[in-house]
Amino acid sequence: MQKQQMAAMFDSIAPRYDFLNTFLSFGIHVGWRKKAISLLKKDAPKRILDIATGTADFAIESLSLKPDSVVGVDLSEGMLRLGQAKLAKKNLGSKIQLIQGDSENLPFEKDSFDAVTVGFGVRNFENLNKGLTSICRVLRPGGILVILEFSKPTNSLIKSLYRFYFGYLTPFIGRLFSKDSLAYSYLPESVYAFPDGQDFLDLMKKNGFSDNKQLSLTFNIASIYVGKK
Repeated sequence: MQKQQMAAMFDSIAPRYDFLNTFLSFGIHVGWRKKAISLLKKDAPKRILDIATGTADFAIESLSLKPDSVVGVDLSEGMLRLGQAKLAKKNLGSKIQLIQGDSENLPFEKDSFDAVTVGFGVRNFENLNKGLTSICRVLRPGGILVILEFSKPTNSLIKSLYRFYFGYLTPFIGRLFSKDSLAYSYLPESVYAFPDGQDFLDLMKKNGFSDNKQLSLTFNIASIYVGKK
């Protein structure tokens, strides 16, 4: 999907995005996010970039690391608008800066950040290699990349349940609440097309990251990928 289409799609579902994330994941995504951020504690990053920040949940969670600055970037103006409202409500506007921008052409100087996080966003990159290269450029040497993304279960029973839920129920519920016929059909399609597991670790290595590892979550429904520049 092209960037303009992606931005328009997320603009359209933005008002119900947080609700549907919690509803469709039974709230499990909150624990996944906390786990991903906790992996950065030992590195104590002072400058953090959150890519595909959406309504800023990952950026907000990263404040638990007590960084000096957090920047969130997203293509969707609608998502960022809701993120700004969330920051204002929590009185966090002075701690997190939200910017509209393209993850494949990040508007920052080389070596600008100690850590980069991406929550459920890399599978939406139009060019995955270009996006990873762009992330590597803005990370300082020794900086850490933490990615939380959906995976494909390997257990046959879980795989069958997963395909039914993701392939049929999720699009139906998404359309019911968001009134968008594309967005929640795109979700399972993007997950199935994403090169998860070792294939993604290989892409990280190809695009400048080392010490790469994958942590499987909840029957491999999701994974956390960690790499170092």
